[in-house]
Amino acid sequence: MALSDRLELVSVSGIRKLFDLAQGIEGVISLGIGEPDFDTPEHIKEYAKEALDKGLTHYGPNAGIRELREAIAEKLKKDNGIEVDPKSQIMITVGGNPGFLMGFATFLKDDEEVLIPSPAFVSYAPSVILAGGKPVEVPTHEENEFRLSVDDLEKHVTEKTCALIINSPNNPTGAVLTKKDLEEIADFAIEHDLIVFSDEVYEYYVYDGVKSHSIASLNGMFDRVITINSFSKTFAMTGWRLGFVAAPEWVIERMTRFQMYDSTCPATFTQYAAAKALKDERSWKAVEEMRKEYDRRRSLVWKRLNEMGLPTIKPKGAFYIFPRVKDTGLTSKEFSELMIREAKVVMVPGSAFGKAGEGYIRISYATAYEKLEEAMDRIEKILKNKKLV
Repeated sequence: MALSDRLELVSVSGIRKLFDLAQGIEGVISLGIGEPDFDTPEHIKEYAKEALDKGLTHYGPNAGIRELREAIAEKLKKDNGIEVDPKSQIMITVGGNPGFLMGFATFLKDDEEVLIPSPAFVSYAPSVILAGGKPVEVPTHEENEFRLSVDDLEKHVTEKTCALIINSPNNPTGAVLTKKDLEEIADFAIEHDLIVFSDEVYEYYVYDGVKSHSIASLNGMFDRVITINSFSKTFAMTGWRLGFVAAPEWVIERMTRFQMYDSTCPATFTQYAAAKALKDERSWKAVEEMRKEYDRRRSLVWKRLNEMGLPTIKPKGAFYIFPRVKDTGLTSKEFSELMIREAKVVMVPGSAFGKAGEGYIRISYATAYEKLEEAMDRIEKILKNKKLV
């Protein structure tokens, strides 16, 4: 099947459709976008200016500049327990998203299946489809805090299954896989000879003493794991479009070839700034300050949602919360549209994240505390007026 035919199988993100609906409505509070409301720390912006002043405005290596790959290798060893060769096992990407399509392109054959825990980030399934594969949703459940289990996986694996995506901390649910969860998933991957894509972009935003673990650090797993990460959430650098992949040498070599003929390379001066940022203590101080503020907002929203009659699991990570709205008698799309029209609050219907997301909505608490308070007041007022709870 030609790529142009595959594009016909991929629809516009449900998140984008919702934003279009909200355009032109005065006084809207958006709890929909998955983007830090913090600005990039000043010292990181200064590093980018320094790079420009140094003349780092030319093409860089297809796999990324050496300084950044080495800094990432140090970070992976220190924070993730993953030892990699920066020369051959790390590649810098234009944001985290391209890592999925380029990664699948290295091995996926037509109609091979990829297991995707649902609810799931909106880019996963389209990446599989564009690479020629078939996405298979594996439902996760509220009673298990939306954590993926091997029991769920076993119900959906077939002879055509060749890969699995995991995302911890999770978008949209905020679920965080425990080390035991990952060990069981690793055994499952080995038993069925699967390649694992591990999306770890929210790794530093965890709460209640929870720790984020990398499946590639487990014994024997590095050779079958493609770890995808980005600076977008960690350092509030979404507009910089800078991510990275750590994977076996054969994967990186093929992904680099893909990038060579696609974007060529990420912007050189942004890579320089990221390399400097990784080694600057001010960066990690900023991360901790953001994490504490997200935690404060998380507690507010979780408390208010439960009080107003929307049962909600307290998320362990990321900056999303996933309240249940099915008890209101509305679909997630109907609930979201009602809140846009009458409460002027933007939320994303759970159905945008897969079949298992129906009956829930995603709220991003990456917005100011005062706006969150106002949004909760508006939602509660509509729920009471409409007698939905």
